[in-house]
Amino acid sequence: MDAPTAFRQQLLGAIPRLRRYARSLVFDASTADDLVQTALERALAHWHQFDQRRDILVWTISIAHNAYMDDRRRHARMTLVEPREGVDAIDELHAAASPDIGLRLDLVAALKQLPPEQREPLLLVTLEQLSYAECAELLRIPIGTVMSRISRGRAALRALLEGRPAHTTPAAHTLRRVS
Repeated sequence: MDAPTAFRQQLLGAIPRLRRYARSLVFDASTADDLVQTALERALAHWHQFDQRRDILVWTISIAHNAYMDDRRRHARMTLVEPREGVDAIDELHAAASPDIGLRLDLVAALKQLPPEQREPLLLVTLEQLSYAECAELLRIPIGTVMSRISRGRAALRALLEGRPAHTTPAAHTLRRVS
């Protein structure tokens, strides 16, 4: 099997997990599919840059993450919120009914409330089962930062699922004015 064919086979094997990561990152199936499409196009266009010693999943998720960040920066100034958006998301989840639909709705709502800096490493490590080192490499941040963000993200999720407000900044770290 030649190199391009072997690469394509590996890429095909990574698509299901790449789609799962994209869907958990953007919370919209159509947008997630667009993100996966963009990542696959970039991967195919740059297949010769792939190091066979690396895990192709980490490489493609990295491409997807970078595409997501590019898109987020591009649309940062033009954020529109549709009132119907929340209702549509709930309807979509009801369509895929399961015994724990309430928990799924709560979890999706809680994940949406996490800042992306906490949500992204949390999803990469817990959902995609990447190591902390792979996550740090993918996000281009130190491994200690990954661990810290995951810890804070888990604590915030726990609080939100228990009905308490999530404190993104602990009270101990707030600045006080001294007169």
